[in-house]
Amino acid sequence: MAATIRRQRPGRLACWAVMAVLLADLLALSDTLAVMSVDLGSESMKVAIVKPGVPMEIVLNKESRRKTPVTVTLKENERFFGDSAASMAIKNPKATLRYFQHLLGKQEGNPHVALYRARFPEHELGFDPQRQTVHFQISPQLQFSPEEVLGMVLNYSRSLAEDFAEQPIKDAVITVPAFFNQAERRAVLQAARMAGLKVLQLINDNTATALSYGVFRRKDINTTAQNIMFYDMGSGSTVCTIVTYQTVKTKEAGMQPQLQVRGVGFDRTLGGLEMELRLREHLAKLFNEQRKGQRAKDVRENPRAMAKLLREANRLKTVLSANADHMAQIEGLMDDVDFKAKVTRVEFEELCADLFERVPGPVQQALQSAEMNLDEIEQVILVGGATRVPKVQEVLLKAVGKEELGKNINADEAAAMGAVYQAAALSKAFKVKPFVVRDAVLYPILVEFTREVEEDPGVRSLKHNKRVLFSRMGPYPQRKVITFNRYNHDFNFHINYGDLGFLEPEDLRVFGSQNLTTVKLKGVGESFKKYPDHESKGIKAHFNLDESGVLSLIRVESVFETLVEDSPEEESTLTKLGNTISSLFGGGTTADTKENGTDAVQEEEESPAEGSKDEPGEQAELKEEAEAPTEDTSQPPPAEPKEDAAPEEEKAAEKENEEKSEAQKPSEKKETGSEGVPPAPEEEKKQKPARKQRMVEEIGVELVVLDLPDLPEEELARSAKKLQDLTLRDLEKQEREKAANSLEAFIFETQDKLYQPEYQEVSTEEQREEISGRLSAASTWLEDEGFGATTVMLKEKLTELRKLCHGLFFRVEERKKWPERLSALDNLLNHSSMFLKGARLIPEMDQIFTEVEMTTLEKVINETWAWKNATMAEQAKLPATEKPVLLSKDIEAKMMALDREVQYLLNKAKFTKPRPRPKDKNGTRAEPPLNASDQAEKVIPPPGQTEDAKPISEPEKETPGSEPADAEPLELGGPGAAEPEQKEQPTGQKPTLKNDEL
Repeated sequence: MAATIRRQRPGRLACWAVMAVLLADLLALSDTLAVMSVDLGSESMKVAIVKPGVPMEIVLNKESRRKTPVTVTLKENERFFGDSAASMAIKNPKATLRYFQHLLGKQEGNPHVALYRARFPEHELGFDPQRQTVHFQISPQLQFSPEEVLGMVLNYSRSLAEDFAEQPIKDAVITVPAFFNQAERRAVLQAARMAGLKVLQLINDNTATALSYGVFRRKDINTTAQNIMFYDMGSGSTVCTIVTYQTVKTKEAGMQPQLQVRGVGFDRTLGGLEMELRLREHLAKLFNEQRKGQRAKDVRENPRAMAKLLREANRLKTVLSANADHMAQIEGLMDDVDFKAKVTRVEFEELCADLFERVPGPVQQALQSAEMNLDEIEQVILVGGATRVPKVQEVLLKAVGKEELGKNINADEAAAMGAVYQAAALSKAFKVKPFVVRDAVLYPILVEFTREVEEDPGVRSLKHNKRVLFSRMGPYPQRKVITFNRYNHDFNFHINYGDLGFLEPEDLRVFGSQNLTTVKLKGVGESFKKYPDHESKGIKAHFNLDESGVLSLIRVESVFETLVEDSPEEESTLTKLGNTISSLFGGGTTADTKENGTDAVQEEEESPAEGSKDEPGEQAELKEEAEAPTEDTSQPPPAEPKEDAAPEEEKAAEKENEEKSEAQKPSEKKETGSEGVPPAPEEEKKQKPARKQRMVEEIGVELVVLDLPDLPEEELARSAKKLQDLTLRDLEKQEREKAANSLEAFIFETQDKLYQPEYQEVSTEEQREEISGRLSAASTWLEDEGFGATTVMLKEKLTELRKLCHGLFFRVEERKKWPERLSALDNLLNHSSMFLKGARLIPEMDQIFTEVEMTTLEKVINETWAWKNATMAEQAKLPATEKPVLLSKDIEAKMMALDREVQYLLNKAKFTKPRPRPKDKNGTRAEPPLNASDQAEKVIPPPGQTEDAKPISEPEKETPGSEPADAEPLELGGPGAAEPEQKEQPTGQKPTLKNDEL
């Protein structure tokens, strides 16, 4: 037995190991049971969540609205968000920040920074010399960067989601405009880090909208490509996107729907905000004209008045979308002067005439980038709040040449719903139906480097080379490898944007620096010295354009190869165990692919082979990197490979296997030609073919960011700490306000109760005067010193008052509970007494309760009656102002004790089987139990059977009142039994069958 146990221990240990791993996975998933998405617009944001039992739901804010303004009010001691901050914009416009996303990732000289200053002159923008960016200077001691303000908004959105989901949330998908470049995307990621959010993906808002459209129309997507155009005009910008829907065959899930972004066009400043600013300027001009002869100030110089005008312009734009004219009116616009003016839709359209002329621009850009024409577009769908302006729809309908514009999508919430679907797909806690998403690179990225070349013998010159790393409108996410073949020393190369000729000159100035990063490599020469006898396969730089569209240099390595003889080695036990565990948990060499389509790693050679017609370094060949898995076994596979990448990798693997098999053929021939005689060990070693051994040496990398330097880790941690401290301060402020409100409410409620009859009945005049005096003193203290009191002081004051009033409240509550409790006790006593009386009437032969049990119940009933009568008599003698002796908790305890005894006897009666009856004086056997009817039946044996084996048959029954003709009564007892006892059929028992019926 001991040996058996010892043999089973390894298996048990393996089971425990598997259980431990699964438990660890469950614990890891427990923190990610809910995910959120934030559709971050210029004017407002929409937050959506997914949690178990709540699939894709828009979060309601504290005002129960589905849309929350992206507005923050920052004061010295408090902050406001959302609708509260929007209302504070009128009172304190300088401290209320809006549309700050336009400053993300932009340096001080950017035209958008100057445009922001012109639009919102009330804000003071300071200069950051370290990063050449701007920050908001609220006061000399209060300044915040745009990333920090965005971090506050993201933190607030998470608090809304957590309140709605009733659980903590850390994972999020955030939408960004499709035209955001690398610097702007990195700024959003830094803001999310400050807020403590784990960003699963930065998804383009146009892609999120297209995903939402496709998810809810999955059944309409088939193998035939459908080209849909989404025209999204929001508050700050306009984006036009062409998306192709069709089903494609995936490696794991078979045929699945796919969306592919084919073309994108945009206008950074065309949106509802610019229309509102035109209306605000028009209203300010009308107000100044009304007060022209009064020597009044220009209303444009008053920030509060301009904030009021902007709010009225927003309302006016919405109303004029459905009405031909409307009356704009503001009470007390400036100097207690009211403003009232009529504005027509025609005037509004004249003010924005040049804006409406720019509406077709993004459509043409999208068609050019997709290399398509309008005839190939099946439908044009409107997205965004500004598309509700009638003139926008009129101009767009004329530009696209369609019969009508599609309005079959929620223009405000589509992006949020698509983003939260992607969040659920990326989360480990949910399983959703696959939907392949192939986004497109908007700005091409290339690698530039300079190398010495020898044009003529003895004449060397510098040659500048460019290699396109990610082409325009190419799919992402994807990884690529570029190989530098002609360097054996340290060198530098540059990562820049490619051809941006599709942008207008003004857009290029807004775009910022076209140079991304300078990469300085260190250690190339040392790697060549370390492997002098190896053949160099070049310096390989691995790049990754992730799901968020952010470019990163994963690593740079120097690769060498040499031929070595293969010596057979016995696989160790640890290696076998490791391989077994790897196969058990899916740790094989096969790359894990997802449906959301990532390109496989592509390798780009620095220059073609020698003898090429092109000059060295002039041409680059793109090919699938078949050797990528062996080159970096420690690196995880791409997160989302493309569908067409799998066949290429399989071909490469088959080719490699064929080469190996061909290399082994000579040795096989030699072995078969030896007439089955095994060769000597020395000969076997000679016959082993040489194999290639690859050596990889990591190269040191120094990155010099050229477009916009990221925040240093120290400053990033400092900003995160600052936001955390502000959040804690807000929580403490809310806690203090809650304590003050509770104290004030208790004082008012108790003062009111002192005059109610039920409280006056159980208290004396002296007691009420003492309580009233203490309450008045607390109220005076709260009014005079309460503003400076801490949370602890407020809670202590409340505890002191509650302790003083506890006796009064206790007496009132007890008297309220007496009728119901006493009535329940009387009912239980009556039912228990009836049950006991019935139990004692059961015949002794059928009795299932013992005398001890019935005596115990009777004792409890009597004791409960006696306690009740004595306690009520004692309570009647006490005055109402004294502490009662009849307590509701004592009544409940007595009821529980009595009910426990009754339930015990009821359960015993429920599960007890009836006992068999004893024999009577005549020796007749008692009636068989209910379940013994089949066993009591006897069968008459056939003729010739012995008497001993003859069963006793039951006498046949005749007509009532008659006797059997030929049968005599059978004597079942001994001598002296005169007549048989007629049996009564028990209820529920099967009737006994006659012999002929058997």
